[in-house]
Amino acid sequence: MDLQWIAIAVIVVCLPGAIWDLVSPRASAQREDLQSWLQLAWLGLLVGLLALGVVLKWFGFSEALLIATLVTGAVMLAERVLFRRDNSQPLFLDSMDATGTPGAAVVPESEPAWLDLGRSFFPVIFVVFFVRSFVAEPFKIPSGSMIPTLQIGDFILVNKYAYGLRLPVTNQPLLAVGQPQRGDVMVFRYPEDPSVDYIKRVVGLPGDVISYAHKQISVNGQPLTATASEGAALNGIAEFPNAQRMEEQLGEHLHTIQIRLDQPSVFTSRVHDFPHRDACQYKEDSFTCTVPAGNYFMMGDNRDSSSDSRYWGFVPDRNIVGRAFIIWWNFGELSRIGRSIP
Repeated sequence: MDLQWIAIAVIVVCLPGAIWDLVSPRASAQREDLQSWLQLAWLGLLVGLLALGVVLKWFGFSEALLIATLVTGAVMLAERVLFRRDNSQPLFLDSMDATGTPGAAVVPESEPAWLDLGRSFFPVIFVVFFVRSFVAEPFKIPSGSMIPTLQIGDFILVNKYAYGLRLPVTNQPLLAVGQPQRGDVMVFRYPEDPSVDYIKRVVGLPGDVISYAHKQISVNGQPLTATASEGAALNGIAEFPNAQRMEEQLGEHLHTIQIRLDQPSVFTSRVHDFPHRDACQYKEDSFTCTVPAGNYFMMGDNRDSSSDSRYWGFVPDRNIVGRAFIIWWNFGELSRIGRSIP
């Protein structure tokens, strides 16, 4: 079951309690005062959280986190500005008899639950939102397109400011800091469906001419240095028969790639009709692409088992999410924890 549906289920379970709080005799007696309105607002907050779960399911976590930050922030502001009590006078007198003797002291009612929750959750949600939007964002590797650099099930962290700060949700550039470099492992929004995040290695920068033929990449006419790595033969891995590992130097990054000698460099029948398609020329076992301005050419390290730019085109600058830099968890192989991503 998706975590989104678990969150929705928890909210649904909480709703009956809020409704009972409204229809109970105690609440009915207070229907005309401010307290009853606050209880209604508490129910509205729960309904809002339910809507948040729906947004999380169909739109994305970034949008949901932004809404949660705005809602809890508004609740905290309301508590600060509209409903602030004078804590210097915690008690007030209930009545006074005919002789002027004070009656019993009455303790003010506690503040509504929705105010308390909003004030409590806002700092935590805001910190998570800020860190995830501008510092580092976690991702899980779902496929084998980056083997051997990244394994299925790796949890990685992505540097969100390496290529400049961007506005949350819209991903519009806010402050230029740096640019992607050849060899960077980059997370980006899939051009054909921006709601999906992809991770590949930057092979071509704007203006570069990228060629791939006979398992050899050339950048601007210069073949990349690639040598067989130790334990290069991987015939024992059922998923990748006849695979071979090579050490490849791309820019400042020395990394391991995996090739399959039994497959062509490109399956031309799988090439999509993408923007700037005329910048690429495909042959039976090779291709050459000139990277348009403001775009990047991406390829997986599992070179011949990767859906990448050779098939669906270039990645525009507006789709960049950040640079992957470390593996922070892997349930199946704990020795991978803490490895930097070359």
